[in-house]
Amino acid sequence: MPVVRLYYEDLEELVGASRDVILSRLPMMGADIGKKAEEAYVDVEFFPDRPDLYSVEGVSRALKGFLGTDVGIPQYDVHPGRVVLEVDPSVNAVRPLIACAVVRGLEFSGPAIESLMDLQEDLHWGLGRNRRKVAIGVHDISRVEPPFKYLAEDPERKFVPLDFTEEMTMRDMLIKHPKGTGYGHILKGFDSYPLIVDAKNRVLSFPPIINGDLTRVEEDTHDLFIDVTGTDPVVHKALNIVVTALAERGGKIESVLVKRKEGDFVSPNLTPARWIINCAEANRLIGFDLPPQELAAALERMRFGAKANDQGVDVEVEVPAYRVDIMHSWDIFEDAAKGFGYENLTLELPKTVTVGRPHPIEARKAEIRDIMTGLGYLEVLPFTLTSEKVQFEHMRRLSSGEIRVLHPISELHTILRTTILPSLLEIFALNQHHSLPQRIFAVGEVVENRKTKLNLAFASIHSSANFSEIRSVADAVLQEMMIKAGIELSKDGAFLPGRAADIIDGEKTIGVLGEVHPAVLRNFGLEQPVVGFEMRWDEL
Repeated sequence: MPVVRLYYEDLEELVGASRDVILSRLPMMGADIGKKAEEAYVDVEFFPDRPDLYSVEGVSRALKGFLGTDVGIPQYDVHPGRVVLEVDPSVNAVRPLIACAVVRGLEFSGPAIESLMDLQEDLHWGLGRNRRKVAIGVHDISRVEPPFKYLAEDPERKFVPLDFTEEMTMRDMLIKHPKGTGYGHILKGFDSYPLIVDAKNRVLSFPPIINGDLTRVEEDTHDLFIDVTGTDPVVHKALNIVVTALAERGGKIESVLVKRKEGDFVSPNLTPARWIINCAEANRLIGFDLPPQELAAALERMRFGAKANDQGVDVEVEVPAYRVDIMHSWDIFEDAAKGFGYENLTLELPKTVTVGRPHPIEARKAEIRDIMTGLGYLEVLPFTLTSEKVQFEHMRRLSSGEIRVLHPISELHTILRTTILPSLLEIFALNQHHSLPQRIFAVGEVVENRKTKLNLAFASIHSSANFSEIRSVADAVLQEMMIKAGIELSKDGAFLPGRAADIIDGEKTIGVLGEVHPAVLRNFGLEQPVVGFEMRWDEL
């Protein structure tokens, strides 16, 4: 789940409440508070279904309602703007959808820029499916000249990408730029690449890969142009999340006229969706007994617009344009329960009272978790569903024994995982903006040849990661688990030859450890050495 870093000073200023009050109420809003560091910030974990909470601005907006200081649906004015973006039909075959906006009058600080960049990357993951469905570009509009144009260009077109000082062709960026190696597969097979240019043909963005260095956002930036491109209409929701977060910073939202052959439209559209929910159904499902007026008040604390209708049976609800998770009236009921307060629900003892005990497998998992956390590793919970590309192609391994999903809803979730280590490398790739070293582990199920197995995997990333490190940790883990195993030279393609070992129990290979191969690191877009370990433990 996404972790949002909230700096206390910034959060207190935005919310208008003390950190003690904030920390006491955050968990009741559906957040999991992590460790506090030097009293400067707190890391908070939110469910993936609430991307509007992936920034300090979104969290402060929700908290103000939850604490009762600013209830009801937030009002954001979209002022008519003069910026025009023309969409060339050439992008229709590559990346057809775009939404954009201008936000002016911003005063950026270090935490504000960090929050914006983190929001951008979390939305790439949460809504964008690693930029395939959604990619966001944020630009200092003062450095370019409208009107803008969105078109497909020859891969040999050159410009200076973000964080570089020399021009490169777009084709070279996919090979040499870290973002290109990480996301270039999205453009595989296309003869032309999407590009956004200004009136002087200067490059703003090469979506979904990288922005131009020309429009870099810095602390003296005040006016932004935001583009969201993709293959799914959720690009409009992603834009709404970004611009409303910036509006919480005092930004003034201006519309952009998007001109395309299929018909012009004005972006963004912040008109709220309208629902009518039945009060009796909400009471029955959640377990409270609120009249419509109190149900509406609970929803207003969750930043909905809500009022009881004239018949006193239903509640008319306005859903903010930045909420992407409201797909059914039950989603609104869940927020009503949070607004009312779970702590205010009547407690009842279950009618059947039993004495529980942990399953032996879960007890063993708990022992392994104690071992790994004692060695300084942080537990992660990667998805069980993954893809052939991540499990095999990126890892330089042959496909073997995987179970395929019959009707996958995404190219990222087509098979059940056969190993866990690839998922740890994905997590490293998503957290490159955090400090090193990072040491993580996961213990859980894998499925191979239609049989469910239990694996332990852990990995470490930092500049001096090497075989000695992973071997010493592996020895400690095996000793603590009371497993007597030997090692032999491994030929696993995911690891460097000569710096990898198979873990042997009797005649059986039960795992592997070593230094991850540089080609694997490039496949995952990683820039630092990684050492990893994975072992099957349930049959031992």
